[in-house]
Amino acid sequence: MTDITPIRTQAETQLLDYLRHPRSALPVGDGSVIRRADAIARLEREGLPNRRVEEWKYTDLRALLREAAPPAECPSAADIAEARAQARVFAEVAAVRLDFVNGHLAAQDAPPAGVTVIGLAQALAEEHPVLSNLNRVDVAAGNASYELNRAFLSDGVVVHVAAEQAVAQPLHLRFVNRGGAPFSTAPRVLVVLDKRTSLTVLESHEGDVAAQPNSVVEFVLADDAQLEHARVNTEAAGTIALSTITAVVGTRAAFRSVNLHAGTSVSRHQLFVAYEGEDARVTLGGVTVLSGTQHADTTLVVDHAVPGGESRELFKTVIDGEAKGVFQGKIVVRPDAQKTDGRMMSAALLLSPDATMNNKPELEIWADDVQCAHGATCGELDDELLFYLTARGLPREEAEALLLQAFIGEALELVTDEAIREAMTGLAIDRLAKLA
Repeated sequence: MTDITPIRTQAETQLLDYLRHPRSALPVGDGSVIRRADAIARLEREGLPNRRVEEWKYTDLRALLREAAPPAECPSAADIAEARAQARVFAEVAAVRLDFVNGHLAAQDAPPAGVTVIGLAQALAEEHPVLSNLNRVDVAAGNASYELNRAFLSDGVVVHVAAEQAVAQPLHLRFVNRGGAPFSTAPRVLVVLDKRTSLTVLESHEGDVAAQPNSVVEFVLADDAQLEHARVNTEAAGTIALSTITAVVGTRAAFRSVNLHAGTSVSRHQLFVAYEGEDARVTLGGVTVLSGTQHADTTLVVDHAVPGGESRELFKTVIDGEAKGVFQGKIVVRPDAQKTDGRMMSAALLLSPDATMNNKPELEIWADDVQCAHGATCGELDDELLFYLTARGLPREEAEALLLQAFIGEALELVTDEAIREAMTGLAIDRLAKLA
């Protein structure tokens, strides 16, 4: 047989070179619970995903990532202090903060009662029992972005909420990238909620450098646990950002996640949710505002494997200039998941003739007694509504701004905490005001 040598792009060659000189202190061997060696072998075998891979057909990472940035070095004390001082997202919301600077856990506030926070390296060294949950959250295994994070994993943290704890103050995962030359990051966070607990998690990504971050945040909700997750991305122009959220929900658990995208040049935000227990409720939402030549992809899979699950997905996208938006959503209903109730909607406003939106909603149903629906729309601002507002004395620009705010407001209303919702709404309005 003839040996076949794969043709690699410059970025793929650079990624493999970086892996030959690892800068991470985390274990690589197959015996590790994070199985980095498997991910490295996968990258060597398959390379970066491209448009021939169905779930990546609208976001050809092989073409978009022309040059791979080296993994970030550990930041200095001065860099950490400056990065924390410059962080602005959710600054007005009182929270317990865990700060990642250039992908490395740099500082943390004292956790509230009933909450344990431990660095991932320490948890692995001590074989902390909460790490057994990593086998449960591996619902994104095989996904290219997820496996890249596993291969380059540099730092992370494990958060555990003990049973019967209702944590009043939000936990803020604050990722700040700053520096001169571009670099890549690959942090990972595991949040485990025991039975009858509640927690709010804020996640923010910001910075002043054209970095290549690839973050993974994973949630495990035991029976009757409740978790609200609010995420904001305002990273610098030139940034190519990959992110993955996974969640495993137990019986009667409730998980809510809302994402606001207002930065980067290229992004791919993924959500993978799996139902482990009956009668669980999941709400996913998002707002994306694009202009210029930005490209933003939201991809999600909601897997109903047990009876009685409810899921709601609502995503809004505003696109100006030559920007491109992508929404790929799939609701899967397994044969045993009777009484499932799932609803999914993606809506986009195109503000210029060169704006592009790719919608691909899917239902995969293997059960009989279910209620499921999906929809997708693309359109322009309503001329009749604009005329109505301008006829009553509003300047056209103000009228357009009001309609845009109303359009995205429905998705942001999914955030139940008023202070968090107002912070996200303010950022969204600021971003809309900057549209050309």
